[in-house]
Amino acid sequence: MKRVLSLIKNQVLFMVLLVGLFLVVATSNEKNEVVTHNINSARSIQAIHLVSKYNPKVVKVKNVSTFAEVLKFGPNSPVKFNGIMTGYGPDCEGCGGHTACSPSQNVTGGNIYFKDHTYGKVNILAASPSIPCGSIVKITNSTLSNGEVVAIVLDRGGAIQGTKMDFLEKSEASAFIVGKQNVTYEIVRWGW
Repeated sequence: MKRVLSLIKNQVLFMVLLVGLFLVVATSNEKNEVVTHNINSARSIQAIHLVSKYNPKVVKVKNVSTFAEVLKFGPNSPVKFNGIMTGYGPDCEGCGGHTACSPSQNVTGGNIYFKDHTYGKVNILAASPSIPCGSIVKITNSTLSNGEVVAIVLDRGGAIQGTKMDFLEKSEASAFIVGKQNVTYEIVRWGW
């Protein structure tokens, strides 16, 4: 009888350890969710964005000249185009101090950066509603620090249409310094 009880006790202990190990493994797996309207292309789009981040020479960037082409090719591959960049501050007339896109970040007090899970600390950018929130944009211009800035579309604006984008600065006074610049945009991630 003692032997049967000992055997049952060992089996119960083994099962408890096995369930505990399963729970540890199951809860330690990090999951990244890709939300897209076309579920068939979700994995390929995510792969293109990851490859373009770590080895941009492998992914062919499509040079486009019109905003219609940006919208046509942008969801499936990185696109590069010329446009206008202006600046704005969270204290601008009509601004509420929060970004229009989720997570509706409070941008007052110099909080003008966003921590993206793939691209790290990036600047905030307002773009046309046709470019989805969460899009990652590389901005190139000789007047920018190091010639290039990486930004994320987290805001909208009434005057922001087509290839014009608005770069978030700490205040309207510092946005005035940005002025109106001709830049090259490269959208390397189309939305979240």
